Amino acid sequence: MSARILAAALLALPLLGAKAPAAAPAPDKTQVAWAEACKGDDGWDTPGPPFRIHGNTWYVGTCGIAAILIRGKDGAVLIDSGTAKGSEIVEANIRSLGVTLDSVKAILASHEHFDHVAGFARLQGLTGAPVLVGTEAAGVIRSGKDDPRDPQFGLHPAMAPVTGSVRGVKDGEALTLAGIKLTAIATPGHTPGATSWSWRSCAGKDCRTIIYADSLNPISGDAYRFSDHADYVAAFRAGLARLRAARCDILLTPHPGSSDMPARARGGTMAGGMSCAQYAEAKTKALDDRLAKEAAAQ
Repeated sequence: MSARILAAALLALPLLGAKAPAAAPAPDKTQVAWAEACKGDDGWDTPGPPFRIHGNTWYVGTCGIAAILIRGKDGAVLIDSGTAKGSEIVEANIRSLGVTLDSVKAILASHEHFDHVAGFARLQGLTGAPVLVGTEAAGVIRSGKDDPRDPQFGLHPAMAPVTGSVRGVKDGEALTLAGIKLTAIATPGHTPGATSWSWRSCAGKDCRTIIYADSLNPISGDAYRFSDHADYVAAFRAGLARLRAARCDILLTPHPGSSDMPARARGGTMAGGMSCAQYAEAKTKALDDRLAKEAAAQ
């Protein structure tokens, strides 16, 4: 046998008995169905069917506002409710999955604006679940009124106050709810109490870290200047840094289009696409651009 043939045979030895690469999973039909139902419509109160994100994690929101249901061994956890009207769609989607409302053990918030949490009072009344929000958001949830520190103060309608249990959650606080382990990531900026959430979700042996990252848009009323609030901007940047550094396999956002969720759903998988680091970089640029615009206007 020539040296060349022998070398080729030796190189091939590690391949003998090697397993073929695993086939890519089939597109999730529930995601495709949601994308088709909501095609071209991101209305906050436009109904869409629920879909599985990954493993025990489901999307139960509307076409334009996310609500996330995580099913655990001891019940379920809901993140966000949508508007008051949208919460009726969230309720229907939860029920359609065969989940009873009394099995929802906690309701969590992304940020304290009516398009995401105005249904909290209604859903707490139906579930009896405590509401857990970023520490700085708790007052808004209890009163239903805007926080004067909010860059969008005065722009939103009042919400029904949540009269049951409301608890503030600190940055990095680890919670076990319904048998599910979640971690709060303080990401203030869009609002003072904005919070992102992280958890692990498994489909068989395929486990992914999911982050529901808050909106993080530097939007405000006409009279508000971020550059007049140095501490607020510093907290905004610190939250962006925390999100940028977080482990993140699947990114979700309160407004689905902000992280290309509709496009991913059309492909039948939430995996891939925009990373948390890319999302944080985009929001950092938006903040930098806003500050530059304010400086130029002086």
